[in-house]
Amino acid sequence: MPNYLIIYKPPRETFVDDATPAESAIIESHFTYLKKLQVKETLLMAGRIENARFGLALIEAEDEEKANSIMQADPAVAGHLFSGELFPFRLALFGENKDK
Repeated sequence: MPNYLIIYKPPRETFVDDATPAESAIIESHFTYLKKLQVKETLLMAGRIENARFGLALIEAEDEEKANSIMQADPAVAGHLFSGELFPFRLALFGENKDK
């Protein structure tokens, strides 16, 4: 099945330090949404860079239209908190983290 990379961008560079309670609630929903995608084996990985200027999610979907609908349904994107960019992604190597 094809892979797609989602790049999430928060509304401001200081977001990780100064999110409002309403924004934090959306982020909680965003994380819950990603965990549900993981359980369904749609989400391969997700995370953010150290300073939280952007985050990534790697998903599997039948096609780009389905991948886009997954991204648009994310509460952080649907709630207009994060912008989301979708890219077809050709996964070359993938493995488990042996340190965990």
